[in-house]
Amino acid sequence: MLLVFIVITIIGVFLFMQLSPEFGGKISDDQEETFKASSQYSEGKFHNPGNVRMEMSFSKMTKIAKAYFNPQENTVPENSMPIVRNDAAEINNYAGPARLVWFGHSAFLLQIDAKNILIDPMFGDVPSPHPWLGTKRFSDGLPIEIQQLPKIDAVLFSHDHYDHLDYGSIKKIKDKVAHFYVPLGLGAHLKAWEVPEDQITEMDWWDTTSFKDLKIIAAPAQHFSGRGFGDRDNTLWASWIIQGKTDNIYFSGDSGYGDHFKQIGATYGPFDFAMIECGQYNKHWKEIHMMPEESAQAAKDVNARVAMPIHWAAFKLALHPWTDPVVRFLEKAKELNLKVVTPKIGEKIIIKEPAKVQKWW
Repeated sequence: MLLVFIVITIIGVFLFMQLSPEFGGKISDDQEETFKASSQYSEGKFHNPGNVRMEMSFSKMTKIAKAYFNPQENTVPENSMPIVRNDAAEINNYAGPARLVWFGHSAFLLQIDAKNILIDPMFGDVPSPHPWLGTKRFSDGLPIEIQQLPKIDAVLFSHDHYDHLDYGSIKKIKDKVAHFYVPLGLGAHLKAWEVPEDQITEMDWWDTTSFKDLKIIAAPAQHFSGRGFGDRDNTLWASWIIQGKTDNIYFSGDSGYGDHFKQIGATYGPFDFAMIECGQYNKHWKEIHMMPEESAQAAKDVNARVAMPIHWAAFKLALHPWTDPVVRFLEKAKELNLKVVTPKIGEKIIIKEPAKVQKWW
């Protein structure tokens, strides 16, 4: 009976991965041929400079497993996280100075120059291909429900991991989005989810495009990609620069610490505001996720006037206490004389207002 159960389980997992739309699309041979023009692409995969990657040795996996079964305290909030609810009419009619609304983790609504931009809009409850495979969102609901969002001029995605690119969210927002900007290859997922190809622009690092009065630049990040077995690094990952009439904004996506931050700062800084990955880290995978002290240094490297730690306060994807990212980030920022904002989820952030730290957690 045990053997029968194992066989049925294996068949079930195989069929789920083959048939579930959550896993996205496949890269075509024609697409793969175009990737060869990218400096990041070789031998059928995308790579970080210096071929930096997360290596999971048996020893590392053993240590991670041991930590997983002996977790630290406070890895999730004791109660549902409070959020600031937004008035849909006010959001829909806003035409003031550039501002952000944070949905937790790395998801934002950017309202700039009378345009609405979504950044890594993961609005689902669990960042995984199935609800059983992840920890639920820390808050009940969102600052503004998806159906209440205004018409979206553009969406930017940093990479294809489940906590950033969510099938359910795409299905709900795609009909109100004018255009999607994504790293190379990620468009295959969107097309599989019925986003028209002419509404998708794929970009390599340092590619620049104009969208109405905005300039959008894809910049380097030190990470990886993949949604299922056998597709690791088939699509590129990126950070983003958004330049409006008077605002210069940086979004780090997910990244390990590296020289690319100084390069970005030297080329496109200073930035009025930088959203910097800070959370879901571990010393065993620091190549692809920064430790909080490195996150603060990265904000300094890109020459940010004000920085905001992101990639925390929504999901448990690592083993550290859930408040550690922001606490450690603030300690290092003080040492670096870096101005920081720490808004509540849903609170409106005016890009050029004075920085304000709120220890709401």
